Amino acid sequence: MTKTFIIESGQKPTEEQLKKEVEEAKRNPIHFDEDCKELSPAMMKAFKSAVVQRNRKKKA
Repeated sequence: MTKTFIIESGQKPTEEQLKKEVEEAKRNPIHFDEDCKELSPAMMKAFKSAVVQRNRKKKA
């Protein structure tokens, strides 16, 4: 499910809105399909490595 929000420049969600979003996400399980398959342990490791490298480049 996709949710759309209209956010004005500089607008931030309230603490209550964030808690509500987390609670809703906890109730909905993740469904994998042909377009979005679950990552194998090896693919997860490669993905995490790519994220670390990307974040290092951003900080540099």
